[in-house]
Amino acid sequence: MYQFNQIPSKAQIQKQIRRIVFGKEVYCPVCKTRRVYKTQERYRCRKCRIRFSLLSHTWLSNMKLPLQQFWLVLWCWTIQIPVKQGVKMTKLSELTVRHWYEEFRSHIPENEDILEQFVQLDEAYFGGRKGRALFLGKQVGSRKLAYQILSHTNPNREHTWKFLHEYVAPDTVLNTDGAAIYKEINQWWPVYHNRDIHKKFEFTHTSEIEGMFGVLRTFIRRMYHHVTVAKLPSVVREFCFRFSHAEMLDSPYEYLLITLRLVPTR
Repeated sequence: MYQFNQIPSKAQIQKQIRRIVFGKEVYCPVCKTRRVYKTQERYRCRKCRIRFSLLSHTWLSNMKLPLQQFWLVLWCWTIQIPVKQGVKMTKLSELTVRHWYEEFRSHIPENEDILEQFVQLDEAYFGGRKGRALFLGKQVGSRKLAYQILSHTNPNREHTWKFLHEYVAPDTVLNTDGAAIYKEINQWWPVYHNRDIHKKFEFTHTSEIEGMFGVLRTFIRRMYHHVTVAKLPSVVREFCFRFSHAEMLDSPYEYLLITLRLVPTR
């Protein structure tokens, strides 16, 4: 494993994780008492007698990597180091790096943004005939995105209505292309609908969303080289989160700050 100035010492990483998980003072994750003491790398509760570590009651409880190596993998992912490069930098196998990148994706918070004012919406297809259709919407002039992935490649008007119902505010100006699934969609959901007919070289109302699909495909190709149909939802989720909330992935610390929590115990 290479040594980088961006990777803190083991003690510094432990300090940051302790602050994220427990706050100012370590407490027992089971009985919540602060009557705990440290013995080597672990803690013990004086009340309920359980032993625990900084990570034992989080989603990282089964991690086998040394802390600095874990931090390096997470740093690679947060700054969008491609998998192949990540393998060279961490000295881990490609299978391991892909596993951790997938693990990081899986803990990204769900997107709860509602698009409003002026919105562009379009669909694209991934994976060929047995692939998936992806609806992607963008609030014009902003970094707010919303998406929906179907289990097939045959979207219809009901799928469009479902997307609008979940992600687009009423009275929004909705801009789409001339596909039949968008025809008279304002009778299904209260929007002001404009259409670009691409066959007539009309792109004024859909230029931003058309560009987003190109950025998405570039992201997939650069970061992961390819994506399977099974992993498409998590990769699109990562892409949208990176685009909409880039500040939350500035560093491993910022990422862990929003994802690393104690798992509730009974």
